[in-house]
Amino acid sequence: MVDADPRFPDADETLVLEPDCARCPALVDCRNRISWGVGPDDATVMVVGEAPGAGNPDAERWRGGNWTGMSYTARHSGRRIRETMAAVGYESGVFYTNAVKCFPSDGEGSNRAPTAAEKANCRDHLVSELEAVDPDVVVPTGRHATESVLALDDASLDGFLDTVLDPVESERFGYTVVPLLHPSYRDVWLSRLGYELEEYLADLEALLPER
Repeated sequence: MVDADPRFPDADETLVLEPDCARCPALVDCRNRISWGVGPDDATVMVVGEAPGAGNPDAERWRGGNWTGMSYTARHSGRRIRETMAAVGYESGVFYTNAVKCFPSDGEGSNRAPTAAEKANCRDHLVSELEAVDPDVVVPTGRHATESVLALDDASLDGFLDTVLDPVESERFGYTVVPLLHPSYRDVWLSRLGYELEEYLADLEALLPER
């Protein structure tokens, strides 16, 4: 069963790499805060999203990384991926981050996909996180995050859905990549992949290190 109330992250576990990063002027103009990775520095698993969303500054706690400065802290996607990891035995021991650390606005208050240049500008931040945490498994959520993680090994993505829960070994870093559906669209795609939620979680748990 998926826990409806995941643990909110400890701000003291935020890994701030470049406090005033201004590599992407368009992102500097639209972000409220940089959404840095957060979690224990000896985490076994690292979850990688695409980029923070707009978030909700009026929410009681789950305002989103654009407002909290911590990745995967939005009410919907942040809570859901943390619920998912808790359901497979990882309420703790996970480092959460994004391939791009700043909210990419579409100019109307919602997200757009990060540009190739924005992904490239932020790539060494992701590499620094991987080197600092040294996880056994990296779990990218959704197509864009999976593309960014595979690009670290100079690999490309032909079709995302075929990669879901299909592990790939990173020759560069030595971790196993286990792509997941983006938490915001999980329910839409589970049935199309022939999964029930319980089976999906069981298959994910089987691919993670035993707790």
